[in-house]
Amino acid sequence: MTAFPAADGWSAWPAPAKLNLALQIVGRRADGYHLLQTVFRLLDWGDTIHLRLREDGDVRRVGESVPGVAEADDLVVRAANLLKKYANVAKGVDIGVEKLIPAGGGFGGGSSDAATVLVALNVLWDCGLDPDQLASLGLQLGADVPVFILGENAWAEGVGEQLTPLALPPACYLVVDPGVHVPTAALFASPDLTRDAAPAKISDFVSGSLLGNAFEPVVRRREPAIEAVFQALSQIGTPRLTGSGGGCFVEFADRTSAEIALASLPAGLHVRVVQGAARSPLLDALAQVRGTEKNA
Repeated sequence: MTAFPAADGWSAWPAPAKLNLALQIVGRRADGYHLLQTVFRLLDWGDTIHLRLREDGDVRRVGESVPGVAEADDLVVRAANLLKKYANVAKGVDIGVEKLIPAGGGFGGGSSDAATVLVALNVLWDCGLDPDQLASLGLQLGADVPVFILGENAWAEGVGEQLTPLALPPACYLVVDPGVHVPTAALFASPDLTRDAAPAKISDFVSGSLLGNAFEPVVRRREPAIEAVFQALSQIGTPRLTGSGGGCFVEFADRTSAEIALASLPAGLHVRVVQGAARSPLLDALAQVRGTEKNA
């Protein structure tokens, strides 16, 4: 793994994963995009973005964050170039990604990485953009990017960009990566997908009447490996799907309960215990940097 020592000018920034605690499709826009209602839960586990400023104006990726993705197509590079153009920045940056979030699992890894690049470079390049401006830029990269920029658990509508901050109780999760990269486009095109669910309210989620994921039945029928994970997890709780990927999870009130459940699962599952975050660790890193600047 590539090293990114601070002594060589690198700074490190968290890019947390997320779960969709509920997700339904309530319609479709005229341009074909589906209208969603979902609950984003940020986690204390994720990738780390490493940044080092350049004076020559180039934006370069160090290493390969997602195998098979060309540098120009990488969301972290696209995010940096988008901000650079928008804010008319002369400087450049080297970008390294310490990748823990599995690609295609529905955990928001690519979106979170892009959001962290925008938030961090806004400070390092001294762009002076506010969070709403950054979120607007991020939306050009993906519908999930704004929630990572704003950094709060949220009820989301529209294509996922209309966010209402949501206070969620402490919780711990057993998160499983079945190792299946589910093609999102194929899921949205499935004739079995429910696209006309009755619109819900935040109170429906709070009361527990909205906890499902519209993609779950489609994914479970399509991917035997994911169905097998659901069967295994059903022995310890109620498994759920996150996003439109293959990632699965079970919620627990505390870490002790999650770890006891973990011990009873069969060997061979790619599973980890992660804590739900009250807010994004990226905001804490941002506050620390700004506090350091203020005291300098």
